[in-house]
Amino acid sequence: MEENGEGPMPTRVKVKPELLEWACERAGHDTDAYTSRFPKLGEWVRGELDPTLKQLEQFARATHAPVGFFFLPSPPVENVPIPDFRTIQGKALRKPSPDLLETLFLCQERQEWFRDYCRSNLEDEKVYIGSLTIQSSPDEAASKIRDQLGFDSAVRMKARNWSDALRLFIETADDAGIMVMCSGVVKNSNHRRLDPEEFRGFAISDPLAPLLFINGADTKAAQIFTLAHELAHLWLGQSALSDTGCLNTSQNDVETWCNRVAAELLVPMVELKATFDTAGDFSSELGEAASRFKVSTLVILRRVYDAGFITLDRFRSEYNEELARLRAIKRGGGGNFYLTLPVRVGKSFAKALIASTLEGQTLHRDALRLLGFSKVSTLHKLGANLGVEV
Repeated sequence: MEENGEGPMPTRVKVKPELLEWACERAGHDTDAYTSRFPKLGEWVRGELDPTLKQLEQFARATHAPVGFFFLPSPPVENVPIPDFRTIQGKALRKPSPDLLETLFLCQERQEWFRDYCRSNLEDEKVYIGSLTIQSSPDEAASKIRDQLGFDSAVRMKARNWSDALRLFIETADDAGIMVMCSGVVKNSNHRRLDPEEFRGFAISDPLAPLLFINGADTKAAQIFTLAHELAHLWLGQSALSDTGCLNTSQNDVETWCNRVAAELLVPMVELKATFDTAGDFSSELGEAASRFKVSTLVILRRVYDAGFITLDRFRSEYNEELARLRAIKRGGGGNFYLTLPVRVGKSFAKALIASTLEGQTLHRDALRLLGFSKVSTLHKLGANLGVEV
């Protein structure tokens, strides 16, 4: 049968209107946002017309929804696969976005692959994973993490800037056997930037292949605090999705403990009290301390308050002013693909996956999916840049 005499009639599929509306809402928009790309969307939602299979596939890509979901009898309930500690004023945040969910699921796939790789190579479990409890004092916990990584304030003071300090911090965690992934986009799509307002990082605990993810769309200084916070989760042996921050209002004991450990790890109170001049110009001292310890001025503000140098009211006032200033600063992006990708997926993971693929133990198809690109030539070039030889 032909439609308008121009060829075979396209295959149309029955889709419940609520599933179409759910997909739009899930992507953070209403249906009006997609009508320019899908002029018949209004008719689909009203049940006056069914989309063709090709149109449905295009709509699924546009809304970042799995096409199979549109054949369900009702919208699915999507839960974050790890404990969710994100809160604002004690209340849970909105439903997770497609960007967050895809990032989490991909990291779980990568971790599963790396866990099997570690087992096949008879690697030992990381004894520090789960070695602490929230009954441990934050000072003791910070000291143990610092000693394990070999990343103290003296090392950071030698870094030229926040970016350099973050790179060094990631390298020390990677050398300790932790999969550290830092990216500001979904997979390698620069059109899908992750939102720091939704989440700043997460940890997925595992004795063989511990993993932590840092939202690279955040400031470098903020990323350093997120890394420290997620490390604390790993030392507890707990997975967590976090919205870290020095003014965190979470009532969760674990998040509070991890924040305290991160703050002490990055800005030891003894060192702060020895170097912060309370009689000097406050803004200048704040900036100098942030530069010295390579952390956000927000972290320094919190530690200055913890030290008893300022009142709670002044802390809140200074914090809000500084937060507004930092948010007004535009951040750059981009860079050399072959330099940024190992940071996005983790250097040790990338090297292991490429070596396994070149040795024929992992399919190219699987490696390309886990790395987030489509060309075999890119894999080979990345391997060469990382010094992978077979």
